[in-house]
Amino acid sequence: MQKTNPQLWLDFFQKHAQELTNEQVQPFMDQVASVHWPLVAELVDEHVLGHSTHHSGHDISSISPADFIGLKASQADHTAALAGEKLIQDGHVGVVIVAGGQGSRLGFNGPKGVFPIGAVTGSSLFYFHTRKILAISRKYSRPVPLLIMTSPENDAATRAHFEANNHFGLNPEHVRFFTQGQMPAVDRVTGWPLFSSKSTLALSPDGHGGALYALSRHENFDSQSALDWAERFGVKTLFYFQVDNPLVKIADPAFLGLHAQAHAEVSFKVVSKQAPDERVGVVCQSPDGRKLVIEYSDLPANLAEAREPSGELSYRAGSIAVHLFQTDFLKRLATGSTRLPFHKAIKKVSCRDPQTGQTHDPETPNAIKFEAFIFDTLPLAERSLIVETDRREEFEPLKNATGPDSPSTVRAAMTRIAANQLVMQGVKVPLDAHGQPLHSIELDPCFMFDQTQLKAKLGPELTVSGDICLTEERD
Repeated sequence: MQKTNPQLWLDFFQKHAQELTNEQVQPFMDQVASVHWPLVAELVDEHVLGHSTHHSGHDISSISPADFIGLKASQADHTAALAGEKLIQDGHVGVVIVAGGQGSRLGFNGPKGVFPIGAVTGSSLFYFHTRKILAISRKYSRPVPLLIMTSPENDAATRAHFEANNHFGLNPEHVRFFTQGQMPAVDRVTGWPLFSSKSTLALSPDGHGGALYALSRHENFDSQSALDWAERFGVKTLFYFQVDNPLVKIADPAFLGLHAQAHAEVSFKVVSKQAPDERVGVVCQSPDGRKLVIEYSDLPANLAEAREPSGELSYRAGSIAVHLFQTDFLKRLATGSTRLPFHKAIKKVSCRDPQTGQTHDPETPNAIKFEAFIFDTLPLAERSLIVETDRREEFEPLKNATGPDSPSTVRAAMTRIAANQLVMQGVKVPLDAHGQPLHSIELDPCFMFDQTQLKAKLGPELTVSGDICLTEERD
């Protein structure tokens, strides 16, 4: 079968550019130049036209449940926690926040990381993450470099949010923004790249797996990659997570120590799935011992529902997008011949017909988008580690405007954790009939990070008689 020729697209784009105004031509051609069209042609052959014999999906005919370090064992390993603390003290740990998404599903016009999640003050998701990093830097007297992956559509607004808030107390020299790549949406039937307007291709972020290549891409302004920048500070291990989970224990020493003791190139935190149909990827194991993540939609029902004699799900290691990566491992993947596979998503995409000039708002899915997933690094690692964490303490993502994983559930979880911190210090927290805090409680991560300091700061007279926010003065 004849394969897709990307040159046909490029010739069309050149001809189409002649119909644009002088102001439109350069931005349009910059868009065209930003895309790796031979790769797109391969993906169209594979996912749209069916001409390719290559399949990016995993063979699940012989998988088994993944081995992982259980919750009790991971929490009881004090040696690992000490080893992790030493990594931070030695300056070998950096943090990556994946924050390329918009808050449209939340009804919020702006980057998701700017969403006001604070139960009392309405402070942003970025505020809570960066204040944790500041608290870690203070505790260990060592800066923890922060890398923030944005997207072309939210990069400027994200940077402005940090500028307006004085980087939440972090030294700007220890913060680096970098943008993820984009891929074109293509027609579901023909594979032809779609236009969103006369002078704009229908581009979308290339998935959280794009972080691998974005981290390694050399930037024009200083001729170095984000990974190079982090390694200048001595970073060897990156703590990676997505911006929508404010409960994450950033640079968790026990997780870091277990990762180091296993000499792992990549480590994943997981939670035990609550139900067979829970929408999280499942960490599994192939016959050669390598681990891989199977999307919830791809796991056969007989495996998803299988249970151990204890009653627990057999395939229960649910990935929560909290990972550790060795920087040399990421560099090796980014420069090697093996790319992360792209997965297709069938979507409705508003588009413009370049022949007729008419804009089309489809009623049914008309397009295919291509996304790479960071969890596909897992089977490429020589050594990996899976560690269970407590869902109630570390996983409450912000996904929806209402219902589960919404602002109300996230704020309730944050209040519950803050209340527990106060109760541990002898503060009485009124509870409702369901045992939940009666009032909203918000703690600045810098205020609550160290239990000894927290006790001293609270003082003996603190009472909770209404909504309360305990915070340091912002730098």
